[in-house]
Amino acid sequence: MLGTFKIAVLGSPGVGKTSIIRQFLYNEFSEGYSPSKEGCAYRSSVVLNDNLFDLKMMDVPHIPEFPANRTQEWSDSRCRGVRSANAYVLVYDICCLDSFEYVKMIRQQITDLRTSNNSHKVPIIVVGNKRDLQKQRFARRRSLCVLVKKVWKCGYIECSAKYNWHVLLLFKELLSSTVERGYKHSHASICIQGALQGNRCSVM
Repeated sequence: MLGTFKIAVLGSPGVGKTSIIRQFLYNEFSEGYSPSKEGCAYRSSVVLNDNLFDLKMMDVPHIPEFPANRTQEWSDSRCRGVRSANAYVLVYDICCLDSFEYVKMIRQQITDLRTSNNSHKVPIIVVGNKRDLQKQRFARRRSLCVLVKKVWKCGYIECSAKYNWHVLLLFKELLSSTVERGYKHSHASICIQGALQGNRCSVM
């Protein structure tokens, strides 16, 4: 085991953060909705260039803002460990414009706070979930994609946690970007070992 990738998944309530993670790890989807009240950490493994890495995925409940310092981070149980993540997945509902506004806010805060303390920008991928509801998508979807890719310089992908569409792809893209920036491997070949592992969930 050569290292640990710590990925924080953030977004507004009901956008499908937990569903994306559980589809990726367990190939399962629940139609029911129960808001996450406490942070949850999932563990799995990835094989990268024949090296095994531990993957820690943080399912972060809705937080009003990104913690500005360690005191704020550890005083709120929902935020613990968020500031030290190696990468961020920011999820919004493609049928809800307000959920993208939250992503816009939290992305700016992450960029401002993390860039001031690090020489390299932390990898961020913006994910539009519920792609299966394409007939209900708001008209600004294309302009949002351009904003994320061209202006923010972040990864962007749409997926469907319900039908497991592009879920694996989004994590492959994020991990490739993380490795290139943080571990200095280029053209990484990643094999995801999700549901085959003995994953466990623990409260942060």
